[in-house]
Amino acid sequence: MAPEAGKDASRGPCQLCFRAIKWVPVLFIMCIVIWSYYAYVIQLCIYTVDSATEKIIYLVVYHCFFVMFLWAYIQTIFTQIGRVPLSYKLPEGELERLTHCDNEEMQNNILERFSKDLPNVNCTIGGAARYCEKCRHVKPDRAHHCSVCGECVLKMDHHCPWVNNCVCYTNYKFFILFLGYALLYCIYVSMTTLQYFIAFWKGNLDGMGRFHILFLFFVAVMFAISLASLFFYHIYLVSVNRTTLEAFRAPIFFTGPDKNGFNLGRKKNFIEVFGEKPRLWLLPVFTTAGNGLYYPTRACPTPVGGGGGGGQTATVGVGAYHTMEHMPTSLGDGLSYEKRVRDEDMEGLLNEVRFEDE
Repeated sequence: MAPEAGKDASRGPCQLCFRAIKWVPVLFIMCIVIWSYYAYVIQLCIYTVDSATEKIIYLVVYHCFFVMFLWAYIQTIFTQIGRVPLSYKLPEGELERLTHCDNEEMQNNILERFSKDLPNVNCTIGGAARYCEKCRHVKPDRAHHCSVCGECVLKMDHHCPWVNNCVCYTNYKFFILFLGYALLYCIYVSMTTLQYFIAFWKGNLDGMGRFHILFLFFVAVMFAISLASLFFYHIYLVSVNRTTLEAFRAPIFFTGPDKNGFNLGRKKNFIEVFGEKPRLWLLPVFTTAGNGLYYPTRACPTPVGGGGGGGQTATVGVGAYHTMEHMPTSLGDGLSYEKRVRDEDMEGLLNEVRFEDE
């Protein structure tokens, strides 16, 4: 008992240090945001801009972008990740049998029996149920294990160090809004500081505040370029209903890999992320459809049993994926075939062959 206790005690400080280090990128971003606020509001608007009307317009529009950007960023950081419910976890008896299986086929049979009542349409490359050995449960569709978070995450897109959180089902809308508002924030700052940046190089800008304005312009342009590529890439992913992980490796269905398996069309794909209430689309509040477990597929796009912005969204005919490979599709034994008796004349036969060739 004593060695184990010492081992756990030694892990404590290391774990705390690791958690503290993960917040460094977030603190870096917040320091830049706080400095940019000081540079724009104090040094530019209050000390540099002469016109009172221009000051008011600059400050009002700036604070609109600033508040929305900061709101979305905070939501992305502090929204809890989507965790796999206990219904996907194997009972102790099944887990014991799975652990002591002699071969992979027996393990697949146990997982198949357990997951037959789950609404999963994704599987492994071998057609078996997706199972996480670390979390010891069957993975829901589009869920993946995050090594940084140490658990499986629902509809995991990627783990982002700049928000110290997994971008997933619960905060994907917030992440996109954060990118969008951050891009607008940077574009607005760069456009309104451009004339003063030019004045600096012409020698028409005096005072120490001119250096804040100079660096503010450079930082805004630099971040705008990087944010633009990331934002429009995720807009594309939303339009095709695909995560970043699925863009690199297509999800596998019981019918085979299909990168467009969850693609329902641009409108339905957008609603799946942003919800059905247009007045809330641009606000960082949770409106994402479903519950992160069930997703309509291109083959079976009709949702049942809940729908809306918080209900359960299952797929019609999910079992068809499991039974499709057992369904007979052809008659006969493939060796002998009936002959068709034809009594057409030679000219009719030639005409038919000519038609088929065309």
